[in-house]
Amino acid sequence: MKRLQLKYLFVYTTPIVILFSLWASGIWSFFALLFIFGLIPLTELFTNGSTYNLNGEEEEQVKKNIVFDLIIYLLVPIQCVILIYFLIQVSDESLPLYTKIGLTTAYGLSCGGLGINGAHELGHRHTWYEQLMSKLLLLSTLYMHFFIEHNRGHHKHVSTDQDPASSRYNEIIYSFFFRSIIGGWKSAWRLEETKMKLKKKRVWSVHNEMLRFQIIQIALVTTVALIFGFNTMLFFIAGATIGILILETVNYIEHYGLRRLKVGDGFERTKPIHSWNSNHPIGRILLLEVTRHSDHHYISSKKYQTLKHFDNSPQMPTGYPGMMVLALFPPLWFRVMNKRIEEYGATPPQLAQSQL
Repeated sequence: MKRLQLKYLFVYTTPIVILFSLWASGIWSFFALLFIFGLIPLTELFTNGSTYNLNGEEEEQVKKNIVFDLIIYLLVPIQCVILIYFLIQVSDESLPLYTKIGLTTAYGLSCGGLGINGAHELGHRHTWYEQLMSKLLLLSTLYMHFFIEHNRGHHKHVSTDQDPASSRYNEIIYSFFFRSIIGGWKSAWRLEETKMKLKKKRVWSVHNEMLRFQIIQIALVTTVALIFGFNTMLFFIAGATIGILILETVNYIEHYGLRRLKVGDGFERTKPIHSWNSNHPIGRILLLEVTRHSDHHYISSKKYQTLKHFDNSPQMPTGYPGMMVLALFPPLWFRVMNKRIEEYGATPPQLAQSQL
């Protein structure tokens, strides 16, 4: 048990590296970017990871252990500290532009790796305070609608063309960004609009959480501009955008080319073959086991420390950080991943052909 707890403490490697980048000047401000998308992918090329799953008794023990919750709860104040420190640093007029760009990439990595990833885990919890923490983390990257769309949209429509966050066979990541970001925002608004109508509430009212999210985000951006200046506000928005693109890159690689079969008016149940997985150790820890994505979609309420490996789930050739880099080069991505789709038989041939 203690060994497992100690393992997940390595999730704090990311904030340490990010804080160093924010503190450092010159070229060292890019250290977090090189560490996460350079050193980690290179290291994971030579690792395979473990397919070990906890047994029933072990799973119950870790599920009830408060330490695993505290590990993720602590990400909230850490992300707040990183946000404030970033704003202070990037508002220093004596810093050259390239250093400010480096600081912004570091904050963006914090938004994607800590903010949205932590919010994803907490957003699936059922207590009001855990859901509040999820929204606070999403606020730091100006992507609060993710709380609505991911839980009530993505998990329902995953691996179908109805889900904007499920990438299609031979879809280039850069066009996916536009489809997923715009489509996800629209989907969140429709979901909340439907909810208001079912509750017989006015759509344009304080009861509409989607509307509240937009107001809160605008208020944060305005506050940053008033306190730290207009230029700092632009760097903050740029950093938040980097975090959003990191999330959408993860979305892209998690379900690329995988489709559920049509069954009557709906689709077959989500199975392990509908998510790409990775057991590579570094990515698993830093991303709080989201790389065991099949089990997450099978039972979305499961806590990160209890997620299991499935032998029949499609496996990536390396960890998530490395696959995210690979996705940025579409010809190489298609060459590697399309062959794997054929090997797993995860996409019906006629569907794959229709999407070429």
